[in-house]
Amino acid sequence: MSSLIEAVDVRRSFAMETRTLEVLRGVSLAIPPGDSLAITGMSGAGKSTLLHVLGGLDRPTAGRVLYRGRDLYALGDRERSAIRARQIGFVFQAYHLLPELTVLENVLLPALSAHGAFLRGARLRARAAELLARVGLADRVAHRPNELSGGEQQRAALARALMNGPELLLADEPTGNLDSQTGEDVLRYLFELAAERNLTLVLVTHNETVAARCRRRILLRDGLPGAGSPDPTPLPQSG
Repeated sequence: MSSLIEAVDVRRSFAMETRTLEVLRGVSLAIPPGDSLAITGMSGAGKSTLLHVLGGLDRPTAGRVLYRGRDLYALGDRERSAIRARQIGFVFQAYHLLPELTVLENVLLPALSAHGAFLRGARLRARAAELLARVGLADRVAHRPNELSGGEQQRAALARALMNGPELLLADEPTGNLDSQTGEDVLRYLFELAAERNLTLVLVTHNETVAARCRRRILLRDGLPGAGSPDPTPLPQSG
């Protein structure tokens, strides 16, 4: 099966005052459409950096990221931004909802950058309301984020990530700020919606129970896929 997204010998380093910090030191993996992959590892292993590189948010120092066979970082900024906006949904640990907007307006935001969005305003608002209902927030559409619990804010962030109908969903510790029961509720919605829409899901987590819900796992150690990963089947390598 061809890959939706592939990392080929990806490296990412950061220049410090006295040294260069190598966060990713040559990561290769291939993720087919509809797959679910958990990226696990200790704090500082490079999990979030890898996710940001895969999502077109952080240019690698070396190596390539191929999205449907196209080198994501060989594209111009405008074209890469368009892929990020239309094809990739992001769910972050800190929610990143805008406090001055209602929950419905926050979910609408990703769609407003598309050409002709204002002409489709009623349809887009209906889609945003439908997504909020799907994550159990039908009665919260007019509320501000600070009027929601943490779990409700994360569910709103999930609805926002799905607003443009992406095919790839990237989630960075989506339950990291939540208690166990609230986190379980968010995960249920996350995996149900990914399955319903046949999304490719890449999930960063330090929680082995959460990771076990994905079809495959990769364990990062010191910026490299580590030996002893809980997944006994190695991920496909490219290069």
